Amino acid sequence: MAKPQRKEEILKSELPPALPLMALRSTIVYPLGTIAVQMGAPENLSLLRAYDEPGLVVALVVAGGDHDDPIDSQRFVGRVGVAARVHERINLPGDTVQITLQGLRRIVIEGINQEDPYPIAAIRPAKETPADPSELDDLVTRVISSAETLAELVDRIPDEVPAILKMNVSDPGRFADLAATNMNFRISDKDEVLQRLDVGQRLRFILNRLEREVARARVMEDVKRQTEIKIEQHQREFYLRQQLRAIQAELGEADPGEKEAVELLKKIDEAKLPERVGQEARRETERLRQLSAASSEYQVIRTYLDWILSLPWNARSGDDEIALTKVESALDGRHYGLSEAKERIIEFLAVRKLRGGDPHGPILCFVGPPGTGKTSLGEAIATSIGREFYRISVGGVRDEAEIRGHRRTYVGAMPGLLIQALRRVQVKDPVLMIDEIDKMSGGGPSGDPTAAMLEVLDPSQNDAFVDHYLNLPFDLSGVLFVCTANNLFDIPAPLRDRMEIIRIAGYTVEEKVEIAWRYMLPRLLEEHGISDKDIQFTDESLSFISNRYSREAGLRNFERNIAAIMRKRARKKAEGEEGAWVIDVDKVEEVLGIPRYAVEEVDIIPEIGVVTGLAWTSTGGDLMVIEALRMPGNGRMTVTGQLGDVMRESVDAAYSYVRSRAAGIGIADATFKEFDIHVHLPAGAIPKDGPSAGISLTLAIASALSQRPVRRDVAMTGEVTLRGKVLEIGGVKEKVLAAYRAGLRQLIMPKANEKDLRDVPEEVKKQIAFSFVATMDEVLRLALLPAESEMPKPPEPRVETPRESSAPVPMTRESDAELSADLA
Repeated sequence: MAKPQRKEEILKSELPPALPLMALRSTIVYPLGTIAVQMGAPENLSLLRAYDEPGLVVALVVAGGDHDDPIDSQRFVGRVGVAARVHERINLPGDTVQITLQGLRRIVIEGINQEDPYPIAAIRPAKETPADPSELDDLVTRVISSAETLAELVDRIPDEVPAILKMNVSDPGRFADLAATNMNFRISDKDEVLQRLDVGQRLRFILNRLEREVARARVMEDVKRQTEIKIEQHQREFYLRQQLRAIQAELGEADPGEKEAVELLKKIDEAKLPERVGQEARRETERLRQLSAASSEYQVIRTYLDWILSLPWNARSGDDEIALTKVESALDGRHYGLSEAKERIIEFLAVRKLRGGDPHGPILCFVGPPGTGKTSLGEAIATSIGREFYRISVGGVRDEAEIRGHRRTYVGAMPGLLIQALRRVQVKDPVLMIDEIDKMSGGGPSGDPTAAMLEVLDPSQNDAFVDHYLNLPFDLSGVLFVCTANNLFDIPAPLRDRMEIIRIAGYTVEEKVEIAWRYMLPRLLEEHGISDKDIQFTDESLSFISNRYSREAGLRNFERNIAAIMRKRARKKAEGEEGAWVIDVDKVEEVLGIPRYAVEEVDIIPEIGVVTGLAWTSTGGDLMVIEALRMPGNGRMTVTGQLGDVMRESVDAAYSYVRSRAAGIGIADATFKEFDIHVHLPAGAIPKDGPSAGISLTLAIASALSQRPVRRDVAMTGEVTLRGKVLEIGGVKEKVLAAYRAGLRQLIMPKANEKDLRDVPEEVKKQIAFSFVATMDEVLRLALLPAESEMPKPPEPRVETPRESSAPVPMTRESDAELSADLA
């Protein structure tokens, strides 16, 4: 081994202009320092074999990166390295050599003279810049202070390090190198110290790293101290509890935890749980015995056992027999009309009765507009058959766990809505109404709740429904599920397939008046603190409210308007006014204001390019006015009104059909080139789609281009093909009721829909004249009038105000009596 050199000799020793380059990945030696390094890289081994004489001087640089990454010598050009002398070599197994390196001085790599088999670099000595004397003492003091603090907090830093640093304060550069060597810096930080030739910057960098390590070490020390305190507290509590148990045993007193476990086991035996459920409950109780009451797991198991014991595993409703006469009277007592829905409900319950309550059968689903009594029908069913009733609203539910429950591993886990409902009703065979099932969200990041409902609503599967929280099978087959929805097509097809659909289309004006007399007025009078001696309604006023203020399928707005009139009367009575208010048409307008739905003459006078169509919505049927206008241009067609793709295609098909029938309709060929046409559907903020407006669109375009007016006292619906065939549409009952509520008494519909009239109430069919068509030519003949120049001037229209009597009178005109006969 070479004789150690003094510091002055090392720093003043001359270096050759080129040195073999040795790249280190995990460590570095600073000037005047000594380290032992194991070499395994092929290029470093080649270098040592080529220079086997003692005292070899090499240029050391930090390579960084992974050990398998290739080394590019060119990237070391311009960087600072260390000239070091190889003092000792020891061959190790595995083609590895351990060498001892003594750092001489900093150097700068100026170029690479050779790449293979090992690199040789051109070097020059590096010139260091002294630190500013004004800040040197402060930097050195702060570095020593941080080193002392870090040595106290971190076990892996020897206690001698601060003393070594104090012995070298006279040489700031050497002082900084020693701090970087002994403070366990990362190799990237050590390389950064090596690269800084300004001693002041080098000290500031080291101080920054040390202060950051001190802050991190203090946080780790705090965490360690707090953890030890908690462990000591738990040990102390355990020791005290053991002592308490020993004292209680000496006094003959029972342990509270043991006492609770015994009580739970007694409740489990008394509950007569199903075999599997009882086994699970006893197993969890035994686990509870082994836990401390302060344990979080103790509370989880205790809550789980409470849920098991609170569920109605065997409890049934008192009335097992279904009395159909009782059901029928209950439905009639709470609901007027809805004869089809009532009949279907009674048939459904009759089958269950004959099969001895066998649940295997379809699930009822009431589909209809809001306010038509779907929810109250479910309550009536429960009352009539003597079952408990509970309503679960699933509108907006987007998490599968809301149906199946959360697993017990989650904090605050609970069973799903179904198990919660059964716990509240305390019987296993209630009537559960799943309300707004069409508004259940599906397919999100939290799972699909509609897919979870498939098992719930399938009678062949729900006898072993497993909630994630309970993780035990619960028999739901005794539950009578009743679902409600506004829009049937928002329900996924597999779920829809499991349900028996009962449509509730809505109420006619006459039915609303009768419902008001039978149910609504007595209840509202009581709610408002007045009597029939304070306010009196008439058929005329109730019909007027229904037709002019609440033209809807349901009853909510109708009830709201009646309640508004009663509030006015209640206020006057509270102020001291006596006597009875007789509510007539004028009084209704005085209280409720201008009618929302006004019937004006323009609505029945024939117009060019304006057609009254019928639309189906989730809230019932509605009228849809279609407008078409021609203007000078070059044959371009514009469509507005926020139409969907299907309806836009219907417009294109209608335009093509009109062009093909131009001669028969009375349209000159030049019209299609000299005029533009604009088709618009008012209420542009409402999206519209579907093919059922086909005949209405075709008629509007034909009227606009031929300048022939269209009858406005006729409403129509139907899909049309390019050949002019009128195809079947859906929602017939809702559309007919919408026309009836609006005062229209003549309808044009597809021939294929004639069978659907059996769903329309008899009183409506008696007062509406239906015309069923198979082709568009029939529609044109019935609804398209001659050009105004060819028509005799009609007399002043005679319009009767709707609802002035209980039987609406259809609107007629003398000039089109023949067409009215055609429609009839």
